[in-house]
Amino acid sequence: MLIPFSLLSSCCFIGGAAFGYFIVFPPAFKFLVGYNNEFLTSLPAVGEYFSLATRLLLAFGVIFEMPIFMVFLAKTGVIDAAFLNRNRKYAILIDFIVAAILTPTPDVVNQMMMAVPLMILYEISVVAVWLFGRKGFVGFGESSADKGQDIVEK
Repeated sequence: MLIPFSLLSSCCFIGGAAFGYFIVFPPAFKFLVGYNNEFLTSLPAVGEYFSLATRLLLAFGVIFEMPIFMVFLAKTGVIDAAFLNRNRKYAILIDFIVAAILTPTPDVVNQMMMAVPLMILYEISVVAVWLFGRKGFVGFGESSADKGQDIVEK
């Protein structure tokens, strides 16, 4: 079970880094350099450019790990698809908070470019947990006897 998780995790991280570099980084950098005018010229140093690129690549690489992490939690019995569906509104709030923390620049454009993929990845996580999660999940606060009782009553 370790080999599939490691392989998928590596693919998701590389995919997230590629998404950050090819999709998000060009508009983000263009937005930051967009303040140039005849009196003000942006001349970022190589270190600043490298720092911005590295932070974006790592942040997107990490957030693309969410479906793998959710399936792992489902396999261990911590969450299930019903739990994720019930707490979707909190997940959206957390997505925007995480996007505000992880984006290297404090602007709304870059935060949205991270929050929207986070919301899409959450939905992918719900489907992945539904497909690959542990069957017969007993949620927090209920025992297996309660679950059997519900089936008998229906």
